[in-house]
Amino acid sequence: MSLVIDNLAALPPGIETIAVGFSRALLSDLEGLVPARSVLVLEEPDVIAARRVESIIDSFACAGALLAAPTQDEDDARRFAATLERPDGVGAVVPAVEYGVVVAAALADAWGLPGAGVAAAETLRDKARLRATVSGDVLQPDWSVVSTADEVDRFRAEHDGRCVLKPSNRQASLGVHILGPESDAATVLAAVADADEPSLRASTLRTGELLVESVLVGPEISHEALVLDGRVVFANTTAKQVRPGARPVETGHLVPAPLPASTADAVEVAVGRFVAATGYRTGVLHSEWILVDGRPHLVECAGRLPGDHIDVLIDLAYPGSLLSDYIALLSRRSTPGRREATATASIRFLDLPGGVVDAVDGVHEATVLDDVVEVEVDVVPGDRVRSLASSWDRVGHVIVRSADAASASAAVDAALRRISVAVTADG
Repeated sequence: MSLVIDNLAALPPGIETIAVGFSRALLSDLEGLVPARSVLVLEEPDVIAARRVESIIDSFACAGALLAAPTQDEDDARRFAATLERPDGVGAVVPAVEYGVVVAAALADAWGLPGAGVAAAETLRDKARLRATVSGDVLQPDWSVVSTADEVDRFRAEHDGRCVLKPSNRQASLGVHILGPESDAATVLAAVADADEPSLRASTLRTGELLVESVLVGPEISHEALVLDGRVVFANTTAKQVRPGARPVETGHLVPAPLPASTADAVEVAVGRFVAATGYRTGVLHSEWILVDGRPHLVECAGRLPGDHIDVLIDLAYPGSLLSDYIALLSRRSTPGRREATATASIRFLDLPGGVVDAVDGVHEATVLDDVVEVEVDVVPGDRVRSLASSWDRVGHVIVRSADAASASAAVDAALRRISVAVTADG
């Protein structure tokens, strides 16, 4: 059965939710939470073709239709939204992917539904604009927009020879580099400018600016919040493990983060000030922070559900379902309340050298260990893997659920010790 339609006039009955962008993870998680065939997926034609969405969309029981649309046209989001009439029965618009955040907000606004607000969504999608917007409201690194190697070098010279260089409108650590005194700015600048994910981005999506920032030193966390009319109604803080070196890719998460009470309070205050400064209205925020001497400094923030299975960890650690609460919030069905964690959940990603996989062992042995929820290894002998340069280079993970942070960390370490992926390294 083909779910592809050419216009909203061909929309089948029963559609209740609009997903702006195609996300396997979101559609899988919506199974059982929403009625069958009740989700309309809007996606860019380029992405539909690159990811073969037409051939796989009907494998998701919740998917009711697929419509090609300019979901990543952030400059004309309001104009596009004004051309679409709200379908009968539609009660929620969900930004399913990073590049659909602005159009999702525009559709919600145009249809009188809860959403981020277009201005706030545009701010979240542009890291330079975000830095300027929250300046003076939350702590953050020194920063500047750059376009030349000389500008990078001048900034670096003022910050002990080190800096972070990254694109202003990408995701998943894509293109993020840490430069040291010996790094060649021109080479790194070219690599950052070329960072792309063509199967996820429309060819028409504008290229963003490049941002240089001072290097912050301290533990990294993220904060996940459900927000209703500018008020945080659910909050979680996630502790992160980050790969050291020039490419700071996250290699693990722990939910909830075991923070001192004073630090946890400081994070909540910072998030509240962030929400007020951006004018964010209703939805979900996934913000990232570095704790410098216990004080949260903003790294960046996304106006969508967190990736890296953090939503799964939240559901394992807290009663209820983050996604269910999110949909209820967007559709005005109910207002979720604050919940306390009843367990600790953790994920750790495999970190392999670049090369060719020779053997994979120990997956079953890891799966049957106490507290292990899931083990996934996505490579087989003969596959080529890349050293971690972004989240997209990961090839497997372990998820555990335990009574507390110490036991969760021990459980995930034990499972990883059972798994062996032999790689003949490049070079």
